[in-house]
Amino acid sequence: MKKYLLLSLFVAGFIGASAQSKDEVKPFSKPKLVVGIVVDQMRYDYLVRFWDRYNDGGFKRMVNEGFNCKNNHFNYIPTYTAVGHSSVYTGTTAKVHGIIGNSWYDKTEDRMVYCTEDENANSVGTKSDAGKMSPWRLESSTVTDQLKLATVSKGKVIGVSLKDRGSILPAGHAGDAAYWFHGSDEGVWITSDYYMKELPKWVKKFNKSDQAERYKKVWNTLYDIGTYTASLADENPYEGSFKTQKTAAFPYDLPALWEENGKFDLIKGVPYGNSLTADFAMAAIEGEELGQDEITDFIAVSFSSADYVGHRFGVSAVETEDMYLRLDLDLGRLFDFLDDKVGQGEYTVFLTSDHAAVEVPAYLEDMKISGGYADSKGFRTNLNEFLKETFDSDDLVKNISNGQIFLDQQEIKELGINSREIEDAIVNEIKNYKHVAEAYTGYAMRNQEFTRGIASKLQLGYNFNRSGDVLFVWEPGYLDSSSRTGTSHGSGYAYDTHAPLLFFGKGIKHGETVKRTEIPDIANTISALLGITFPSGSNGEPISEVLQ
Repeated sequence: MKKYLLLSLFVAGFIGASAQSKDEVKPFSKPKLVVGIVVDQMRYDYLVRFWDRYNDGGFKRMVNEGFNCKNNHFNYIPTYTAVGHSSVYTGTTAKVHGIIGNSWYDKTEDRMVYCTEDENANSVGTKSDAGKMSPWRLESSTVTDQLKLATVSKGKVIGVSLKDRGSILPAGHAGDAAYWFHGSDEGVWITSDYYMKELPKWVKKFNKSDQAERYKKVWNTLYDIGTYTASLADENPYEGSFKTQKTAAFPYDLPALWEENGKFDLIKGVPYGNSLTADFAMAAIEGEELGQDEITDFIAVSFSSADYVGHRFGVSAVETEDMYLRLDLDLGRLFDFLDDKVGQGEYTVFLTSDHAAVEVPAYLEDMKISGGYADSKGFRTNLNEFLKETFDSDDLVKNISNGQIFLDQQEIKELGINSREIEDAIVNEIKNYKHVAEAYTGYAMRNQEFTRGIASKLQLGYNFNRSGDVLFVWEPGYLDSSSRTGTSHGSGYAYDTHAPLLFFGKGIKHGETVKRTEIPDIANTISALLGITFPSGSNGEPISEVLQ
C-alpha cells in the first residue's frame, strides 16, 4: 500500500512539475526594454581588428554573453545612412520603404529632397530650422511602430542620435519622441512638433547642464600612441583634417579649432560625440522611466561620430581606432547603467551598423589593390554629348545622383521617343565609360527578377515611384570623390555591406553563426522575440538561432 501511495505521489508531482514547466514556456519574450544600437559606418572587422584592446564591458560583453552573426550583410544598393536605418527598423529595403538615399531627386517636386525634411513641421528646442523634420517620407511601418500598436501605445518609443535621420527613422511614425543634436553655436538636443509642442523637463535640464560644453577639450589618444599597432602611422597622406589644423595628427585641440569648424558641430566629428549621445540616451531612459514596468519600451540609439571620423580619416587611421576604443567604454557605461536602472537580464540589446566603408582609395592604389577615383564630371559631360548627338537634345538628363540617372520625361514625350529606347542607349553607352562596372535600365528593374549579384542589390534598392531611369555602379574600390583623403560608402561590395550584428540580453541565446544574415532580418527577429506583428513591408527572416 505504501508503495502505491509513493508511486501516486511521484506521478502527481511529475504531472504537476510538467504542467508548471509547460506554463512557463512562452513563444515570445517580454524584456522590459529593447535597446537598438546602430553604429554609423561600422565595419564588421572592427570587432576583430581591435578585439584585444576592448574592455570586458562593451563589445566583448555582447559577444561573450550574447549572439554574434559573423556574416551579416546589407542586401541592397545604395548603402547610405538613411537607407540603412530605415532598413534595420522596417525589415525591408528601399524597394518597399522608399528611403532611397539621404537625399534624392524627387521627380514630382523637380528638386533634391532630404529624407526627413518636412515643411509642415516646426522646430522644438531651437529657433533655427533644424527641427523641421518628420518621418513622413518613410513608406513602411517599423518594428517600433508595431510595438506601439501591440501595446496600444502603452510601450514608449524614443529615438536618439546626433543626426536627425538617425533618430527619426528608427523611432518610426508612432514614436513618442525623436531627439537629435543641434550644434552650431547652440549645442542642444532638439526635436520637432511632429512629436511634441515643447521639450520635456528632463531634456531642458540636460541642455541647461552644459554637458556638451564639457566635451570642448583636447582630443588625444586614450592610450599611448605607440600601442596603436592596428592602424597606419598617425601622420600619413590618406587622412583629412580639420580646418586650421595643418596635419591630421594628434592631439586635436578642440578649443583652438572651435570657431573655424562649426563650434558645437565639431563635437560630432570626434569620439566625444558618441559619449554625449550615450549621456543623453541614459538621461532619456531615466527621464522617460523606460523599462520600469512589464510593458516593453524601446530606445533606438545611433552613434554617429563613427561616421564623421571615418569620412575624414579613413578605415585604417589611428583616429578611427581610438574612436572605437572610446565607443567601447561608452557602451560599457550604457550597459552598466541598464543593469542598474532596468535590471540585468531584463533588457534586450541589438547592435549593428547602417553601412560600412571602403579603405581610402589612394591607399588601395599605393597597395596595388583595385581602387581609385571616378570622374563624375567627365561622366556627365560625355553622356550629355552622346545624347545630343544621338537624340538631338541637350535637356534629356534632369539629375544624376546616388548612382542613378533621372531623365526628363516631358522632353522625351515632346521628342516623340520611347523612354525605353533612351534607357537602353544610355546603358550601352556608359558601359564603356571608365570605371563603370555595371548599368541597368529602370525598365529592367521593374520587369525582370534578379536573384544574384549587383543587379539583385540594385533591384532591392529600386523604388518604383522614386528611383531613376538608369542605374549604374562603379568598379570595386572606386569612389566618386575629388578628395584623395578619407573614405566613403554606398556600394554593394563587401567592404560596404559586411556589418556587425550582435544580440544580447533577455531571450537571446549565447552563440555565433557564419550563416549569412541580412539587415532586414533584424526587425523580424526582434518582432519574433516580442511576439508582435512584423512591420508592414518586411521581407526579412527571423534569425532562429538567436532566440531562446
